[in-house]
This record gives sequence, structure tokens and C-alpha cells, in this order.
Amino acid sequence: MQPDNTTRVCSNIREKLTQLSMAQSECTIYRVHRHLRSVNDKAYEPEVIAIGPYHRDKDNLKMMEEHKLRYLQSLLRHKNENLERYVSVIEPLEEQARKCYAEPISLNPSEFIEMLVLDGCFIIDLVRKCNMEHLREKNDPIFHMDWIMNSLQRDLMLFENQIPFFVVCKLFDMIEVANQHERLMHLLLRFFNNLYPGKVYRKSTNRSSSHEIKHLLHLIHNNWLPSQDQLGFSVDERDKRKRWRFINSATWLREANVKFEKKEVVTLFDIRFEKGTIYLAPLTIEDRTESFLRNLIAYEQYFQGSQCNFVTDYVKFLDCLIDSSRDVEILSRYGIIDNWLGDDEVVANMFNKLTDSVTGPGKLFIYAKIFDNVKIHCNKRRNKWMAKLRTNYLNSPWAVISIVAAVVLLLLTIAQTVCSVLQVV
Repeated sequence: MQPDNTTRVCSNIREKLTQLSMAQSECTIYRVHRHLRSVNDKAYEPEVIAIGPYHRDKDNLKMMEEHKLRYLQSLLRHKNENLERYVSVIEPLEEQARKCYAEPISLNPSEFIEMLVLDGCFIIDLVRKCNMEHLREKNDPIFHMDWIMNSLQRDLMLFENQIPFFVVCKLFDMIEVANQHERLMHLLLRFFNNLYPGKVYRKSTNRSSSHEIKHLLHLIHNNWLPSQDQLGFSVDERDKRKRWRFINSATWLREANVKFEKKEVVTLFDIRFEKGTIYLAPLTIEDRTESFLRNLIAYEQYFQGSQCNFVTDYVKFLDCLIDSSRDVEILSRYGIIDNWLGDDEVVANMFNKLTDSVTGPGKLFIYAKIFDNVKIHCNKRRNKWMAKLRTNYLNSPWAVISIVAAVVLLLLTIAQTVCSVLQVV
């Protein structure tokens, strides 16, 4: 190779390496990869609104584009603002915002800035109107049709349906008092509150600052945490549990003298095992639950780092307990699962597929100690004997009747023998 060619090739490679390094460090918004998406594609697709560029051109989402314009118009009128100020504060952020997306965006700078302004203002004005009724327009269909609000709550947290959080914060500075981002996060979390399928643990000291938040899904993830008690074991203890093993289904565990009990604890993720009883917080399963959990799991797949993947861990725990509709029925009977879908088989299938194509849990699995203790309990001689008895001989009403009949027959035979002996004597 000629020296000039060598220099040119090295220069090209160095430039690509620089771009690669920047892309890796700044990307925060991805598309869900094919293997994960293929399990349930619809769980990652918005139903009514596109936020950001990934789903922007889909026909079924065009309806909400007019609502975005109406909300911006209403906002400008109420704030007595001009549009130029909003555009001028977002324009310098265009390049930074574009780098947040893992895939190249085909929009030109004007189109991209327009998208950020419309989407960001819509999000802010929506959550403000949810908390302050006097801001709502009289005939706003979003607040007259529950199905639209339910879909908006779902769509605005989707992994692919995001704009950078610093854009939302910058627009919020224009709309309300500058640098009051705690209030913005409070409004957003209240908006998403009834989307959570179980009890939420929030502590202000655990919240990240607005500068650390990537987007709305990240905000939700950062504010739905296990309690400190659940995370109380040390890193050393985690390292010792590299070879933990999964537990069996609720049906099998109950046969091995494991009991289940509903417990109102600090957060949904707080699971306890004490004296042969697994304590779980109530979990509500409704139409949006699968999508909610799948997108949080997707977030954890892309942003694992050193943080515990507690949503993935929790879902895996439930996946172990639930093999069939019988397991769902058992957990529902104890008030642990509140099944709004109605069909136990549907819930069982959902949990059986939620962790398909998902990496983990790994050595940081937060329920490893519980799994170990459940295994120890089930391996006790008495509990193993009871499990075998119930599995092999008491697994159906007819088997129970047969055993009872056999026992009665045996007792009658013994009684008859005793009577015969007494008569001889």
C-alpha cells in the first residue's frame, strides 16, 4: 500500500472511531432489538401518539398531531408568549438532542426542532392540565374520553417513544418558573401514577437530579424502587450467590408446605420468605401491564451498568411461580394477583413469555437469598415427603377418595380382626 493510501485509510478509521466513541457515550434512546421485539411487537408500539422520530410517520398516530398544535396554541395564548422564544431556546440543543438517538434521524434541522418543540410542549401542557383543571379547554376530548388518557399514559413511557429529558426541562423553564425541575418530575410522576401495577416506593433522597434523567421511561424507572431493606444485602453476599437456582411453581411449592400470603409492604418489589411463607404485595394485571413491564425490562437491557435490574428480577420471580393457570388461580385466591383480564390462562402465558429473549437475571439477582431459603425449606425431609405424597397420591379428587377408601377398608379389616380375636378369647 502506498504511503498516501495508508495515511488516508488511517485518517478515515480514526474519524470513524471518534464518531463511534461519541455515539456510544451519548446515546440514550434506542429501538428495541429484533429478538426482544419479536416476542410481542405490539407492546413497544404507540397506540395514539408518536413522541420523537421513531414512530413519527405512522398513519394511525396522525390524529394526535393536531392535538399537539392545539396544545401549543393554547399554551402560547395563556402564557402570552410568542413562538419564536420557544424555538430559539431549543435550536441550540438540536445537535445534542440528535446524538441521543441510536439511529440516524432523517429529519432536517428545521423538522427536528419543530418535532422537539411540539412534542415537549404537549407533554408539559398535558401533565399540567391533569393536575390543574382550570387550564383545560372546555371540549378537550383527551379529558372526556378515558381510553385516550389511558393510551397516552401508556404511550408516553414507551422505550422507543421518547425525546431527551433536557429538552422537556428547557421548555418547562419557559412555561413555568425556571430551574424548578423537581416540580416537573412531580407533575410527570403524578400523571403516570395509575399506570404502575403495584405499590410504588419513592424517597426524595433517592431521586436523580433532572440532569441525570435520560427521558420519561428513565424517570419512571428511577422512581419505582425496591425498598432499602430489600437491597440491604452486601455486594459480598451477592458474589457468593453466583450459583443460585430457580424455585418451582406456586402449585408445587404449596405441595411442599410453602404458604403464600398477601402483605402490604413498602413497594411491590419487597418479597419476603419467613417460616415457610412467601409474602408478596398485591399485583394488578390489566391491559397495559404487559407493555409497561416489557418496556421497563427493555430499558434495563440497554442500561444495566452496576444497577440492579429489579423489574427483570421481579418478573423472573413471578415467572418461576407461574407455570399455568392453576398457579395464577392460587395467587389470585390469596389476593396477590388482582386479575382484571379475567382469564387466568392469559396471565400465565404473559408471565411465561415476559422474559423470553431477555438476558438475566445475573449474579446481582435481588431474590437469590429468598430462592436459597425456599430451596432449603423444600428439601427438608418432611416437606419432600409431603410433596411426593401430594404429587403422586393426592393429585386429584379421585386419588384422594381412593386413598380414603383404602384407609377406611384397612381400618375395617383391622377392626374385624380384633373382633375375631376377642371372640376366640
